[in-house]
Amino acid sequence: MMFRRLVLVALLALGLASPGAGQGLSPFESTPDHLLRYTECMKLARREPLRALPMAEKWNAEGGGLGARHCVAVAMFQAGKYSQAGAQFEAIARDMGQDRPGLRAELWAQAGQAWLEGGQAEKAAEAQSRALDLKSNDADLWIDRALSYAAMSQWPRAISDLDQALRLRPDDVELLVLRAAAWRNARKPSQAMADVVRALRIAPDHTEALLERGFINLAQGNRGQANDDFNRVLRIVPPGSDAARRAQAGLDGQQPAAVTPPAATGTPPAPNAPPKSGGKR
Repeated sequence: MMFRRLVLVALLALGLASPGAGQGLSPFESTPDHLLRYTECMKLARREPLRALPMAEKWNAEGGGLGARHCVAVAMFQAGKYSQAGAQFEAIARDMGQDRPGLRAELWAQAGQAWLEGGQAEKAAEAQSRALDLKSNDADLWIDRALSYAAMSQWPRAISDLDQALRLRPDDVELLVLRAAAWRNARKPSQAMADVVRALRIAPDHTEALLERGFINLAQGNRGQANDDFNRVLRIVPPGSDAARRAQAGLDGQQPAAVTPPAATGTPPAPNAPPKSGGKR
């Protein structure tokens, strides 16, 4: 999917392991022992966060540095301690000073994802704004903040951020569908329909686009056209799937309450490329 997942991919490992990485492609200590411990800590944090957390905290107390702190943050996130994780990600980003702006942007993005998962959309948007200050050419960062604004029903701001993301990825079908949903929630059906029609020209059987067109037509009272799209989705997707349930809800005349992006949850990332998420990441 298009949306940023908090799944740390070993960006750190790539940087530290690269011959000629020279001046430290990672902000963390670059000894082989440190890298090995970090890698093992991150694996455990993703699989068994409640076991990993005390181990990472002990490592941090022993002087494990930013690597240990990052593992603590990821374990917190994976254990559902979203507010603590958000604060930890932010603290790491701040403590890096002015080094590695790209990596700091990803850490702020991770913080934003943690705050959003914890139901604190305003803090999420603030963290994502810090990320965008450092890396404004990343479409996924604009999407992240748009989702935070959507969670606060700040539709004009969400649409503005999605405009920026589409400027960077103009033919991204899922992104077009997401902006269409935002336009629908902003009660701008003509703009919503324009986006979804454009998406369906690119991918005629895209189930999210068909669902969105159905809900736009339903909102406008075009029940027959809406039902055509919902029935088409039911012919395409497996019975019992999320898309099938939403199509059936549409046939029953139920409008979704808010933006319905194609799945946007995940697990935290790890330095080496901290959190590249995403729908498509």
